[in-house]
Amino acid sequence: MADPRGFLKVRQRETQPRRPVPVRIMDWKEVYEAQEKGTLKAQAGRCMDCGVPFCHQGCPLGNLIPEWNDLTWRDKGEEAIERLHATNNFPEFTGRLCPAPCEASCVLGINQPAVTIKQVEVSIIDEAWDNGWVGPLPPARLTGKTVAVVGSGPAGLAVAQQLTRVGHTVAVYERDDKIGGLLRYGIPDFKMEKEQVDRRIEQMKSEGTRFRTGVNVGTDVTWEQLRRRYDAVVVCTGATVPRDLPIPGRDLNGVHFAMDYLVPANRVVAGESIENQIHAQGKHVVILGGGDTGADCLGTAHRHGAASVTTLAIGKQPPAERASHQPWPTFPTLFEVASAHEEGGERTYLASTVEFVGENGQLTGVKVAETEFVDGKRLPKAGTERIIPADLVFLSLGFTGAEPAGITEQVHAEFDGRGNVSRDGYYMTNTEGVFVAGDAGRGQSLIVWAIAEGRAAAAAVDKYLMGSTILPAPVAPTDRAIAVL
Repeated sequence: MADPRGFLKVRQRETQPRRPVPVRIMDWKEVYEAQEKGTLKAQAGRCMDCGVPFCHQGCPLGNLIPEWNDLTWRDKGEEAIERLHATNNFPEFTGRLCPAPCEASCVLGINQPAVTIKQVEVSIIDEAWDNGWVGPLPPARLTGKTVAVVGSGPAGLAVAQQLTRVGHTVAVYERDDKIGGLLRYGIPDFKMEKEQVDRRIEQMKSEGTRFRTGVNVGTDVTWEQLRRRYDAVVVCTGATVPRDLPIPGRDLNGVHFAMDYLVPANRVVAGESIENQIHAQGKHVVILGGGDTGADCLGTAHRHGAASVTTLAIGKQPPAERASHQPWPTFPTLFEVASAHEEGGERTYLASTVEFVGENGQLTGVKVAETEFVDGKRLPKAGTERIIPADLVFLSLGFTGAEPAGITEQVHAEFDGRGNVSRDGYYMTNTEGVFVAGDAGRGQSLIVWAIAEGRAAAAAVDKYLMGSTILPAPVAPTDRAIAVL
């Protein structure tokens, strides 16, 4: 333990500074600035090195948080990134995008602000990239086994890197023109610039992972063909089917799913030319849904120069502090102010969307009412209707599961009642040799869960191919798989 009295001497939690709002909404660069080294070390020194570090329990990856906090405090960055990479393939992704359930489990958080774990994590990996401490780790020998990974989001990339490093020949199939999945085209650059993805892809290429872009599995090549060609196939296609809102006026021009807005916007930032791009300049925008995707739409609309942006959520505004029914060390639902919320816009809770209104097929407004709870159901309260002017509405209501894409017809893999690909305790579908990891199997979730499942599924695939495995399995669909892997 670097500083036994650190949490007593430094009681204030200091997070990374954000660039001024008037400056950052003029570009698409990341909103966060690097923290001053002395401040970072002081924050890392607040870690208590608990006898039972509950932050491990809060992190699906089981990150060795007290160890790399200590090494950061001691200014041993090269050792810190070694400990961080021992459990996390892509800390530059989680350090920027994860909501940090580890911090909700921090023991210090019982009566003080939690340690800035996420901030220390991203600082470790950024310093490692800057100093050339991150290099390829190719296998010492090849096993002769081949694996196809379908989908190049965080789960697919984690599966591929783990299996490549133990000697399997891995090919990653991606239907888009570039690798990264939602990391590439779903996450705006103001949250994570795509350099972070690009240099990981280069590392993986140097290790031996092969990438096949522009291939729509299920159409361009069938799942059955992949199953015959490879010794194992891993489905990592994500949960990409958006949840719709079938109310009157849904077919009006101007009502869009969130990803239909975000993906073209991200492509334009990357230098592409997009015809008929949905653009918010000078328009009144309404976003339905108060989650991360809604915040991404909010920040994008600000940078497009929207006239106004209103975010509507049907539920109650979460509390600012941990509620009694969500005690430590559980992950609480709290009112959060993301960087996009700092930039402007109105947030309205207990707002039920009743109807999209318009003229001549064009959206002009959203009719909303107050939400009331009747027999546990959220319903519009009669007599409270009002119309919010709107030129654009973005549906950011979550996702309902994985796209079928011929999986059932071609390899007879089954789906469960929630729209996810079914699997057993070893990540295998009902078709031998076909596995599933990430959101495609668990439903819409966090990036840290995607990476954790990718690592665990890689262990299951390796065991299936070789009879045993040395790969770690941080999480599993059932407890019995943890013991066996």
